[in-house]
Amino acid sequence: MQTPMLSCPLKATNEIDWIAPLKQYIRTTYGDDPERYADECAALNRLRQDMRGAGKDSAAGRDLLYRYYGQLELLDLRFPVDENHIKISFTWFDAFTHKPTAQYSLAYEKASIIFNISAVLSCHAAHQDRNQETNLKVAYHSFQASAGMFTYINENFLHAPSTDLSRDTVKTLIAIMLAQGQEVFLEKQIADGKKVGLMAKLASQAAYLYTQALEGVQDNVVKAIFERVWLLVVQFKTHYMTSLAHYYQALADDDANSHGIAISRLEIAMTLAREAAKIANSFPSSIPATSNLAGDTGSILANMAKTHLSACDEKLQQFNKDNDFIYHQTTPPEAALPAIPKLPAAKPIPVSELYQGQDIHRIVGPDIFQKIVPMAVTESASMYDEEKAKLVRAESERVEIANDEMAASLDYLKLPNSLNILKGGLDQDMAVDSDFRNWCQDFVGHAPFAEAFEQLNSSKSSIHGILDQCQKSLDMEESVCEKMRNKYGAEWTQQPSSRLTSTLRSDIRNYRGAVEEASMSDVQLYSTFRQHESDMEEMRSAGETDEADVLYQRAMIKVGAARKTGVKSPAAEGNLIDDIDDDDKASVAEQIAAVEDLLKKLTLIKREREKVLKDLKEKVHNDDISSVLILNKKAMSQENQLFKTELEKFRPHQQRLLQAQHKQHSLMKELTRTYSDLLSDKRVRQEQNKYEAFSRQRSTVMTKYKKVHQALLDLQAGLERAKNFYSEMKDTVDSLYKNVEGFVGNRKAEGSQLLNQIESGKTASGAGGADREQQRLKEMMDRMSMNPSSSPHQQQQPQPPPRPLQLQQQHSYNNYNPAASPPVTPGYGMQTTPSPYIHQQSYGQQPQHQQQPQQQSYQQHQQQPQQSQGYSYNPTSYGMPNSPPAAQQQYFSPPPNQNQSLGQYGQSHGQMGQQQNMLPHGYVPPPPPPGPPPHQQQQGYGQQPQQGYGQQQQQQQGQADPWAGLGAWK
Repeated sequence: MQTPMLSCPLKATNEIDWIAPLKQYIRTTYGDDPERYADECAALNRLRQDMRGAGKDSAAGRDLLYRYYGQLELLDLRFPVDENHIKISFTWFDAFTHKPTAQYSLAYEKASIIFNISAVLSCHAAHQDRNQETNLKVAYHSFQASAGMFTYINENFLHAPSTDLSRDTVKTLIAIMLAQGQEVFLEKQIADGKKVGLMAKLASQAAYLYTQALEGVQDNVVKAIFERVWLLVVQFKTHYMTSLAHYYQALADDDANSHGIAISRLEIAMTLAREAAKIANSFPSSIPATSNLAGDTGSILANMAKTHLSACDEKLQQFNKDNDFIYHQTTPPEAALPAIPKLPAAKPIPVSELYQGQDIHRIVGPDIFQKIVPMAVTESASMYDEEKAKLVRAESERVEIANDEMAASLDYLKLPNSLNILKGGLDQDMAVDSDFRNWCQDFVGHAPFAEAFEQLNSSKSSIHGILDQCQKSLDMEESVCEKMRNKYGAEWTQQPSSRLTSTLRSDIRNYRGAVEEASMSDVQLYSTFRQHESDMEEMRSAGETDEADVLYQRAMIKVGAARKTGVKSPAAEGNLIDDIDDDDKASVAEQIAAVEDLLKKLTLIKREREKVLKDLKEKVHNDDISSVLILNKKAMSQENQLFKTELEKFRPHQQRLLQAQHKQHSLMKELTRTYSDLLSDKRVRQEQNKYEAFSRQRSTVMTKYKKVHQALLDLQAGLERAKNFYSEMKDTVDSLYKNVEGFVGNRKAEGSQLLNQIESGKTASGAGGADREQQRLKEMMDRMSMNPSSSPHQQQQPQPPPRPLQLQQQHSYNNYNPAASPPVTPGYGMQTTPSPYIHQQSYGQQPQHQQQPQQQSYQQHQQQPQQSQGYSYNPTSYGMPNSPPAAQQQYFSPPPNQNQSLGQYGQSHGQMGQQQNMLPHGYVPPPPPPGPPPHQQQQGYGQQPQQGYGQQQQQQQGQADPWAGLGAWK
């Protein structure tokens, strides 16, 4: 038989729907497809349904309630469940009055769940069979856990919507649970037969807790919240525990020879036991089911009181007898008795301690909505990622600095390469370098450069020949034109060649200058070739015969690489350790071994440091505290402290890196000292000096042949650019030659027509030549007179009609298409003197036309084909024989990008046409020539009008060449 215990009833609730409101909020707030979270919403809804049927006296029911509560805590971090957001009505019934209360607050839902957890814990404790030690411990722990959950409600939910959650009710329940936990612990001590003084203190604390609960129970009974039987139980246990405390304290006083005080306490215990028995006897026979008490509670309490009263009476009789016969101590009154000390053995267990470590993850399970991360948490996670990045950067920089310090120190000591000198490694350095062997292979199969230079000279000579021929043709044409002008005087109306050939002659000068400038680059290339010709031949021969090592050894010998007279290999001299005496050999070998051992340790430290840094980066990369941030979302003001706490998990890696750095500094100091001792040996210093001299000689050889190899690359590139330049220049001067020939041919055809016209005029004037000549002279005198005649006869004399000659070709020398600008003068990658004509550029670039201001091309008139169609021969278009040429008749090449035609040549014709109206009265133009020149093969370069010189060639075959009579002028 065990003492009855009180347990809190559970709150009941109605069914609700989590699914629809959550989906709606996900769609509107997170902008995500709610169907992606259909399983999560259903899981939460199912969890609440299971919670409603949780058993009130089992650990499984307790865990189910706590799982739902834990998911509500996680849900609250993502979804605001209230009247303004996710609106769900939570209806709960009061645990004692059964009145319903509905709210939209998630806090009300969580408070009700925690209340039920506390109630389940109390029920679980009250129904334990405490006769078994294990169950007694479970009851003791559960009463304290229930008190802890009620305390959480009391501290966090201040505005209770129902009476069972009010502060007064909850405080009363806390006191009841703690008192019952204290009582269970006392039962265990009584069963174990502990000291009576200890049990008196424990009973005194239990009586104190029941006394505290008694006032709250009375108020709740008055308010019809608690059942009256709860008041009877608390009253009974208050008297019973107080009586029990006095009983055990009396036994303790008797053991302390305070027999009178013991008798007085037993009398008090007897009185309290009688009061407890009276209360137990007044217990109702029918107990309400909502009180969670068994039907035999009254009888059990009565038996407890009767047993205790019997024990007190027995001890009191014994103590009175002993005191009357032996001790004769006075019995003090109750008011004079000292208070019994209290020893608390039960305290509320906080929620954080109720479930710890893996238990909470096992019970609560994974976060149902872990795929949804609030924006605030994302921002905090980004800030935490930046803190992690700072940590990684700092550690990476520390590792890099440590590696650089090690590399710099070893480089200063020339380790580990300098150890090869002491171990006979100089002969290995005599082997041919791989770069040198590759350089020799690059010369294999290369064509001799002499042929390439001969080809360049040939191309250059050809270009010079074409330019000379163009110059000669232009000079010849100008000479013929001026001779004819001197012979025929004013009758020779052909324009002077100098005005039309300025652009052609300028192009010739520019091209010749470009070629001359390229020649300077060719000279520099050839100088480079001659400078390295012998070395190139040696490297080519070594590469073809695979004897690069022989050439390398021979070059080393030439610069004095042999350490003794002759061609003796350094390997033949042995090494330092072989030359040292046996007594000193061990010492030097040990020092070398010590240096090597330190180098190995440094290498291991560097390798370990890199590995630790790699592990740190991986751990930082995989670190995700989103769940922690979500759990601490409501404490974001302390996120800096949270970050520091989370970053502490990387502290071991940082410590290992720091220790590696300190160890490296220690080893470097030791290495410097050991290596300095090794180098202090005289023989070691001599060998070191020899090796340094050998290294300088080897560097000299490699530098020399590196320059030779670079010269090969420069020559190949330079010759290729020169070849391209001369090829482009050849095309350019060929085009120029065609333009010159076309220009000369057109001028020759025009001169032939003019000569035929002059000769025909002389023949036609043979009969009446005297009269016409006299009339002609008179008219010329009238034109030249300051006071021309105003005779009516002269004014009314009819003018003879002109006899225009319908030319079927335009002056095609005006259609000259200037050749493309010359290729840019080659530079071959070397410094040359810039050309005065065109800007110097390297081969391979696009040639740029050198624009010359205040000139205009005689090809521009080809861009106005409308003037070439149906052109009638008009001698007056050439102006007066002795008048200076118009300024508009200067021709030059247009800029390369100029696409519009200026058409000045057509404008000049128009201006000359206007001058025809100003001619003196009676001027007779010369007759047209009998036909075009017979040069069928001559054709102007470039585009020509459809009625150009080519068609006239086909129409005027068989005519005699009017230029044939000009041979005497040459």
